[in-house]
Amino acid sequence: MKKPGTVRSHRYTYRHEWQLDEIEIIEETLITIYVNGQELITLMGSPLDLDWLALGFLKNEGLIAGVDEVERIRVSPNGCGVEVWLKRSFEKPERVIVTSGCGRGVTFNDPADRIEPFRDTLRIEPEHIGTAINHLQSKDSLYARARGVHAAGLLNPDDNQLLAVAEDIGRHNSIDKVHGACLVEGIETHGLVLLTTGRISSEMLRKGALMGCPIIASRTSPTSLSVNMARTWNITLVGYVRRDGVQVYSSPERLGYNAPPPP
Repeated sequence: MKKPGTVRSHRYTYRHEWQLDEIEIIEETLITIYVNGQELITLMGSPLDLDWLALGFLKNEGLIAGVDEVERIRVSPNGCGVEVWLKRSFEKPERVIVTSGCGRGVTFNDPADRIEPFRDTLRIEPEHIGTAINHLQSKDSLYARARGVHAAGLLNPDDNQLLAVAEDIGRHNSIDKVHGACLVEGIETHGLVLLTTGRISSEMLRKGALMGCPIIASRTSPTSLSVNMARTWNITLVGYVRRDGVQVYSSPERLGYNAPPPP
């Protein structure tokens, strides 16, 4: 029986002898987002939670202010398209930037667009981030069944609880989906900690900044541009998160660092 987000297949494994295994493989498909009947963009992604993907993408690109502008949303029966109808007219942006992302990340905005520096007083222990990021992909997650996917989540620093989690083959898509989930559920993203399993590039950092997340953390590395942007915007950028430690590239004070800054 086909499970959501995967397809049944088989593989040949060799460990001293050959073995044939029945397995699940992560499903990848072309996903087209339509707004008011016109094609906006086509992405590569996982055909799960496409309403979250469409809403989060539109919000992160500044094309909608919130779900109040949406009249209705419909996912096609074959899981390859999402139709979003707004309560107002819509003009498709002319400029498209293909980013460095897996799953063909796309943005309509320059990732380095000016954002006012964060001035919050958020504090959290590094150990709480390490614990939370390991809960992004639980035993019943798509990752546990088939591997090959990224996850993103939003952590409440007040009680260290994950408020929303989403998975996709594209790390950009997973952040759009988790933002879309928050829009649907009425969860305020400002002041939360954004967690991701993927590399943090400039457009990933921008998505987190626009969501109002003063701490953005990943299991892996950031790029040079994302580090520069995080330092400019006073975002705490955390990489290589593990249970026993983290690497912080900017604004470490939110994680308890109190030594003098480097020259």
